[in-house]
Amino acid sequence: MNLNEEKYTQFALCREMLETPDVMRRFNPEAAVPLADLVKGTPSIMITGEGSSRLFPAKRARAAALRIPGSIVPFTEGATQAMEYDLSSFGILGTSNSGRTRELVRLYKSLKAAGHTKLAAVSANAGTALEETSNASMVLGCGWETAVAATKSVVEQAMVWQAIFAILDGQKFPEISQAADAVAAALSEPVPEKFSKAMASARTIYFAGRNDGVAEELTLKTNEIVRKPSDFLEGTYAAHGIEEIMDRNDVVILVNPFPEEEAKFKECLSDGVGNTVIAIADRDTLFPTLKIPAVEGWNEYIQLAAGWNLLVEAGIAAGINMDKTERARKVGNEVD
Repeated sequence: MNLNEEKYTQFALCREMLETPDVMRRFNPEAAVPLADLVKGTPSIMITGEGSSRLFPAKRARAAALRIPGSIVPFTEGATQAMEYDLSSFGILGTSNSGRTRELVRLYKSLKAAGHTKLAAVSANAGTALEETSNASMVLGCGWETAVAATKSVVEQAMVWQAIFAILDGQKFPEISQAADAVAAALSEPVPEKFSKAMASARTIYFAGRNDGVAEELTLKTNEIVRKPSDFLEGTYAAHGIEEIMDRNDVVILVNPFPEEEAKFKECLSDGVGNTVIAIADRDTLFPTLKIPAVEGWNEYIQLAAGWNLLVEAGIAAGINMDKTERARKVGNEVD
């Protein structure tokens, strides 16, 4: 994917994806200090939101914290289910690009009415219903997206949470420049035609990987961009029975596959079902692999960008207008 070919630049989706490295370079982690100060000292932190505003940003933050001894580990839940919990002692981090997502605004109004004072919000717009119900808020610098599928905003949201937890944990925010260059490389890496053709003609596209938001977010993006049924196979689920209902026309994309499980995936999927299996990784694997750079502290962002690249090429191969959906909306469930 690049800005020199009309087959990409005709789509707002591609233009916004390709803006992501510069969004990263402009990001100032100090802008997250007021939100970090608001939730500092709370016994627990809940990250909430809906769809793309939660999947990658929240789950990446949780996985990253669990890998570092002594870090604050956030909980994450969708806003409606979170209303069933006792959140009185929690610091709440919520994000909605529009600031008008019904589920999140409803949760914040409910908590505020109960006297909660630790409600932090992130949005791509100022003066929203979410901002009005929060105790501290931040407006993203990436700007409003035209495409239905959120992309550059997802990355900036994740960076906000990363900055907050770096502040709370007393850690230095990792250097951005090399990571932005790696994301740019992942976005522009040539995708073999056999990958895009297989995805374009697939019955179902599965994403298998860690529960860190990457594969799950790409599963959602498959619905919005390639208009294919898709499923997220967490961890090693791909080798635990789902092959019974798979078809040789299905495609399985392994995101940063576990090296010790590759042989089993090959046995069950490539050899057993006859699937087309593609890997996204910073190393060689047993499968055809879209190779990407590795940058410590930023690998999930790079993997996500590589997944976007695959999906765009599949969408183009399928002849889809990736900016025009029939049913999906930019604001999924908007507050009245």
